[in-house]
Amino acid sequence: MHMTDALVIGAGPAGLMAAEELARAGRSVVVAEAKPSVGRKFLMAGKSGLNLTKDEPLAALTAAYGVSRAALLPMLTGFDANAVMRWAEDLGQPVFTGSSGRVFPAAMKASPLLRAWLRRLDAAGVEIRTRWRWTGFEDDALAFDTPEGHHLIRPRVTVLALGGASWRRLGSDGTWAPWLAARGVDLTPFAASNVGLSVDWSPQMARHFGQPVKGAAIHTGTRTERGEFIVSSKGLEGGGVYMVTPEARGGQPLSLDLKPDWTEAKLAERLAGPRGKASLTNWLRKAAGLDTVKIALVREFGGPLPEGAALAARIKALPLRHSGLRPMDEAISTTGGVAWGALDERLMLKALPGVFAAGEMLDWEAPTGGYLVTGCLATGRWAGQHAASYPGD
Repeated sequence: MHMTDALVIGAGPAGLMAAEELARAGRSVVVAEAKPSVGRKFLMAGKSGLNLTKDEPLAALTAAYGVSRAALLPMLTGFDANAVMRWAEDLGQPVFTGSSGRVFPAAMKASPLLRAWLRRLDAAGVEIRTRWRWTGFEDDALAFDTPEGHHLIRPRVTVLALGGASWRRLGSDGTWAPWLAARGVDLTPFAASNVGLSVDWSPQMARHFGQPVKGAAIHTGTRTERGEFIVSSKGLEGGGVYMVTPEARGGQPLSLDLKPDWTEAKLAERLAGPRGKASLTNWLRKAAGLDTVKIALVREFGGPLPEGAALAARIKALPLRHSGLRPMDEAISTTGGVAWGALDERLMLKALPGVFAAGEMLDWEAPTGGYLVTGCLATGRWAGQHAASYPGD
């Protein structure tokens, strides 16, 4: 049995932020990480440019968290977009804001920021133990499989930052859920978030696989989202589709507007003239300004196609027929996990005094665009600060 002052399980952004706050408060901190290296999902997210946050007022920032806004508001107020930017710059990583308000490190990668962060944690005395896989509870201790064998730890205070249930190969596998449930922690079932839609394409669509759909909008019935997405062999992928995951998950009908910058009247006027000998493809390209992949979607989802004003209405509200969300392990993130009712205002588990939780293992979701990283950092900071003041034994 090893006695430890403060234990953090999980070395993603939430866990590392909690460890930093604990160390700043003078606690002796051990971080246990199941994988051979830390921050694997963080690094993967940064391969195409690490989107740290969204530079927007607090009201707009918090609105992106939907039904979890009220629960997350204290954490996001304490660590908003400006705080995320200052944090990165304090690590020697200057940031810039793109035209959409998305904030990135100037290096456009996660690895330099992570290395700088790990150096600061090391200087603060944080000990990180990789290949330490948590295997649940044994009486009042936490059990780990390690390269040195089976270990039991009884910490004075613990922060769990175990991730959700997507991208299993990077460490977020949700295997911890039954162990917490057995200890009386209320959980919400996991579900995919920020994930593509499955579509059973006709054979004619194969030639369009890999093509982006730009300048389109998706209607959910209650809101409209604009964003690029890609036609893949499995369905539709990309940010424009990810934003409507909650509605798709709930079975709400979706429709595409392939000419969101044109009114239906303008489109109907353009399609009212005689087609002559032009093929439908050429007619839609010239009269409606649709590219090849959009025309393919019109044929796929809209047939049999009407003409004139009815065709314009179809293009402006094209039924997006799909067979559900792609599998959870393809999702960028998940909803579900530790229910908010299982936590007190400090993010301590009511059923397990001295055990706090943070990051994606909590039941919240947000779209891509910096909100996920910000939410993990903010909840990790909050849990770490409150865990630091927990007296323990």
